[in-house]
Amino acid sequence: MSEPPVDLLPPPPPSPVRRETSPVPASTPSRRWAAAVAVVLLALSLAALALGWSAERRVKTLQEELVRRQQDSATQAAEARLLARQAQEGMRDNAARISLMESRMGEVSLQRGQLEELIQSLSRSRDENVLVDIEAGVRVAVQQAAITGTAEPLIAALKQGDERLARFNQPRLEGVRRAIARDLDRVKAVGTADLPSLSIKLDEAVRLVDELPLLSVAEPRRTAPTATPAAAASTGAPAPAGNWARVWQDRWDGATGRVWSEVKSLVRVTRIDRPEGMLLAPDQAFLVRETLKLRLLNARLALLARQFDTAQSDLRAAQDALDRYFDKSARRHALAADLIRQVGAQARQVSLPRPDDTLAALAALSAGR
Repeated sequence: MSEPPVDLLPPPPPSPVRRETSPVPASTPSRRWAAAVAVVLLALSLAALALGWSAERRVKTLQEELVRRQQDSATQAAEARLLARQAQEGMRDNAARISLMESRMGEVSLQRGQLEELIQSLSRSRDENVLVDIEAGVRVAVQQAAITGTAEPLIAALKQGDERLARFNQPRLEGVRRAIARDLDRVKAVGTADLPSLSIKLDEAVRLVDELPLLSVAEPRRTAPTATPAAAASTGAPAPAGNWARVWQDRWDGATGRVWSEVKSLVRVTRIDRPEGMLLAPDQAFLVRETLKLRLLNARLALLARQFDTAQSDLRAAQDALDRYFDKSARRHALAADLIRQVGAQARQVSLPRPDDTLAALAALSAGR
């Protein structure tokens, strides 16, 4: 509170005055004290007024600051409530999303399990189909090898099965691959007749029959002409006069040599082991050649039919006719005889081994699944 001004204060009560004999000198100090007290009171009043005014200003500033802060707090509280509401809504949305994701994760896990089961079933079905295909291919190859007499179909089927199993690269199929490798080694170790090549050789022998020389038909000897000194002298430069005697001698020797070669060609000495070849009539030569061709063709058909005993008998008969009626010294005779001997040496009955290890491994794996 502000203090009242000094002028409004009531005058102090009069102090008792001693009456003395001299009144004027006694009242002067009291007035001085009263003036000093008044001045002090006035200073105190001013100080009180200043303090009151300063306190009022501070209180007003504090009130304004409190109002401003209250307004800021209200604004922040509103924003906080808004943020809290948004956070609650976000939490509800997140909770809904989490629940939706959990439900979808459950569906995905269920679908994954079903997909894994489907893949496993497909893998098992694929392996079973591969094993069944390999077994069927091996059995068909065994039948083809038994019909054709060659191991090529069986070797091809075993190699194809091993390649198919190698592409899967699964440990449980290694036993089948080892069994296939053992069967391949056994089949390759067996030497079978190559019927196509043997047929080609017999066809070549049949072609050579028409060109073979017969013993009953005498053929002129092919002698290489020799150059005589007389011929050289006749084709060369004229001889000197001192060598006429030698030139005439060379011409005489050449003429006598030609006459002697003509005489030797009239007589032919040949060793004949079988006289029936020389006694063959000219009209029977065609029959002999055709009979030899028929023997070779019969041997070829017997080979294709895998009748090796019949083929061997026809080849022996053809070889006997070739040695009996045809000239052994001819080059074509040696070539035809060599072809017939090669075919006879290779045309043998060979039993092909069965792929029992492969079939047993396939059956065991199929039963174990």
